[in-house]
Parts: sequence; C-alpha cells; structure tokens
Amino acid sequence: METDRKTIFLVDDDITNLTVGDHTLSDFYNVFTINSGETLLKMLERRVPDLILLDVEMPEMNGYETIKRMKSNPKTHDIPVIFLTAQSAIENELEGLTLGAVDYILKPFSPPLLRKRIEMHLLVESQRQELIRFSNNLMDMVEEKTKNVVDLRNAIMFTMAELVEYRDDITGKHIERIQEYLRVLLNALIESGMYPDEPESWDMDLVLQSAQLHDVGKITIKDEILLKPGRLTHEEFEKIKEHTTFGKNIIDEIKSMTTEQAFLDYARIFVGTHHEKWDGSGYPTGLKGEEIPLLGRAMAIVDVYDALVSNRPYKKALSHSEAVKIILDSSGTQFDPCMIEIFRNITDRFYEINSQSGSERQA
Repeated sequence: METDRKTIFLVDDDITNLTVGDHTLSDFYNVFTINSGETLLKMLERRVPDLILLDVEMPEMNGYETIKRMKSNPKTHDIPVIFLTAQSAIENELEGLTLGAVDYILKPFSPPLLRKRIEMHLLVESQRQELIRFSNNLMDMVEEKTKNVVDLRNAIMFTMAELVEYRDDITGKHIERIQEYLRVLLNALIESGMYPDEPESWDMDLVLQSAQLHDVGKITIKDEILLKPGRLTHEEFEKIKEHTTFGKNIIDEIKSMTTEQAFLDYARIFVGTHHEKWDGSGYPTGLKGEEIPLLGRAMAIVDVYDALVSNRPYKKALSHSEAVKIILDSSGTQFDPCMIEIFRNITDRFYEINSQSGSERQA
C-alpha cells in the first residue's frame, strides 16, 4: 500500500541532483525534494521522515550546520541522515560521521548502491525503534520477552556487519565463518591451558556475538579504495588502516549511549587489535607480543585465514593448504607462536567450516 512506504527527504540546492535522486527512489519510497537546509528545518516542524539524504555543499546553511541544528532538536535528533557530497577528503567524511550522519556517499552516486544503503539503514532504524519499545518495558517482561530483546540486539549487530560486508563486496557466509573459526580456536585455547587466566573472565556467547563487528570501521572507507580490484597505493593502504581507529570510535559512541558494556568491550578489542602483529609491525598502535589482547591475537589468525581462502576484489581465493602454510610461516612475526601451535592442531576443523560454506578452493 502507498501508506506503507517509507518517506525520504532529499535535500540539495542543485535541481539536477534532486531530479536524478527523485527518479532513482520514487518507485520505492515517498520522496520529498527540498532545495535548502532552511527549508528542510521548516518541513521538519510539520513532518518527520524516515530518512534524510542531505547534500553537504549548500549556500547559506550547509549540510554540517543543518545536521547540527537537527541533532539539537529532540524531535529530529534520531532521524537517520546520509550525506551526499562531491568532497572526497577523509576529514570531510569523518566530520560528517562525527556530527551524527549514519553514512557518507560520494556524488555522482550509483543508483543501486544508494538504494541498497538506504534499505540497510532503514532496516537498522526499524530494528532500533523496536529495541527501544522493548527496552522501555523491560522490567515487566518475562524471560521469553527478555530473550527476544537479546535476539533483537543480535539482529541489529548482524545487520550492521552485513552492511559492512556489502560495502566490502564480500559475499557468502563471512560472518558465520568468522564466528565458527573463532569458537573452535578459543575452545582449543582454553582446553590447552596455554593462557589459563584471561579466558576465565570471558562470556563466550558475548565474545562470539561481538566478533561480528570486527570490521565495522570499514563503513567509513571510500568505495573506490575499499572495492579497488588492483593493488593499493601506499596512500590508499594508509586510508584502509584507519578503519580500526574509526571502528573504535563507533564502538565508543555506542558505549556512551548504553549500559551494556561487556559486549561492546569485547567488540572494541576485536575492532582495534586484530591487525596488530606479534613483532610490533601491525596497526593501528604497533602493539607487540602480549601487549596485544588475547582475543585480538586470536581474531588476527581467524581474519587472515578467511581472507586467504575467500575471493576478494583484489585476489582469487587460495586453497586451505596454501592458507595454512602462510599462517604457520608467520609464527613469531605476524602471529603469537603459542596461538599458532594451537591453530596447527585444529586446521582440519577450519577446513570443515570453510568447505561447508562453499568458499574453499581446494589445491
């Protein structure tokens, strides 16, 4: 039904951009085209849309000032805003995301990609609203409804991770594989008694759920870098490396708005340390040896294995045996030698998980 369609405000001072955007979206949503930030704020007094596409470069009141005004108003604070801009500098993207935008799309945009991004953000917002409704009545819920809240939270986390995968052009069951690899590796670690103290404090369910967010910071990386089919330049790789820092910032922002800290503490470890290396040559902070949290050292192995045996825009998948050799040969340099010995004993389990997902290319 027409009344069931979501409403989108498209704000741009360029009539051509408004026309193209309206043509791209009007078959799927109720689209209102608006030619200035001032007009948008007046419209918001009468009607609240489900999502706003906001141009950055506008006269008199630009997109940054407009979103500041929106975020200061409780009525419009939570409306998802996606910035549309021709500016490609990373500092501009970071500024927009810091001010509260949920995404940043470079113009000229790809219509299918724009529709997909909108679809994913509307889904996240719908689930967020549902979670709020459940949370407001949490004290009155029975055990079954409490479980529903947990399931809903997990669905939101999965949706966020799926959005990152879509941007990274990863297909298949990447999230499920990462969780299963990590489950196997951490269980083997605990059974080995290699590091007896730290695992005692882990809530394994929360650990595995939070692992979904290990690459959440990639949502801030430009498409032309993230999806580049060839080798990255030094400058491009430096931009890619920033996804760990951006990811920690995202997790910290979520932490500031919730009392559920344990789940997010695990997520922050995964986000910020899975690219650190045992010899100190990793990023973002160059941690070395046991300075790297144990969960980060485990995720480093899991993440590299899955990357090696999967097709990516810049490479073909390697076989299981090739991937295992590369990881074993990196013991003491990229990876914790003790963790590698544990991995050596369970490589057949990794092969089974990978084969079941259909991503493995056998030698």
